Amino acid sequence: MSAPLRRRRLTVAGTVAALALVVAGCTSNTPQDTPDEGTARAAVPGTENDETGDTVTIGFSAPAADHGWMGAITRAAVAEAEKYEDVELVQAEATNDVNLQISQIEQFINDGVDAIVLLPFDGAALTEVAHQAMEAGIVVVNVDREFDDPNAARTTVLGDNYGMGVSAGAYICEQLGDQGDATVAEIAGIDSLPLTQDRSQGFADALSECGLEVSNRVAADFTVQGGEAAAANLLQAAPELDAIWNHDDDQGVGVMAAIENAGRDEFIMVGGAGSKNVMEAIQADDSVVKATVVYPSTQAADGVKLARLLVQQKAMSDLVEVEVPRMIQLYAPVVTKANVDEYLPTAFES
Repeated sequence: MSAPLRRRRLTVAGTVAALALVVAGCTSNTPQDTPDEGTARAAVPGTENDETGDTVTIGFSAPAADHGWMGAITRAAVAEAEKYEDVELVQAEATNDVNLQISQIEQFINDGVDAIVLLPFDGAALTEVAHQAMEAGIVVVNVDREFDDPNAARTTVLGDNYGMGVSAGAYICEQLGDQGDATVAEIAGIDSLPLTQDRSQGFADALSECGLEVSNRVAADFTVQGGEAAAANLLQAAPELDAIWNHDDDQGVGVMAAIENAGRDEFIMVGGAGSKNVMEAIQADDSVVKATVVYPSTQAADGVKLARLLVQQKAMSDLVEVEVPRMIQLYAPVVTKANVDEYLPTAFES
């Protein structure tokens, strides 16, 4: 592995570990005892953030829950809001209609909500209306799919799409790196999305570190049907494979159906996102699936927490910085049989 990529991976890991500590410290809902008033601030970081404050009305909008990960995103956001007595979550109907989602944000602006947590179906298309919300004095937290202009949000919460590719590629390098002629395939998501492009770039960069490259690549659409069709085409075009990285575990249900229909088992497969069914397959160790790369479904829940802090003018207590950061990026760990028990309890249903 070259020094630049190694430094990037170590930097990402260190940053995420710190942020994980920060989020845990500033948003815990369990009151903590304090020695006395004089030492409360120093000894018990996060206590003031847990105290009930002025009610914060948060508008929440996300795409339709047409696959497991997106459904988990919405459920986690709603569950997180319910933990706080001072949070009122106004949930818009989930939609893949860009114009409808824009009108939802316009309605939130007209209603005068305090904050908007928005996972846009299309970040570019929702940028302008998010700007309008910010100009109206509404805190906007952008989740997962970035706006064209970062100024359209006060804070952005992201998964690490490039890091997903790096993690998947590094795992395959560990398994096949001594086979300079290994045949590696990739089943991507929606190619037009920047997140898919970032995942593919990270994958290619990581593979290059051990002398491998993507020999066969197809794109699906994050659906079971799309995954099955793309995988069937891939398997027909590639009679021999050593490894496949499938970007998305939901479309992976279809991918696995195509693999079983083709009777193929000569390769290993790495998933993406971290669904329960894939983790159970890893745990059982009786299929081609040997690992998956987690893409956290907690991003909107984190967005709800951050929106509350921002409106109540609180900070993340484990940071010296007195303001909530402009961007928080979550980590993309690899789940294997060795550590699957740790991640399975938080996995989402496909």
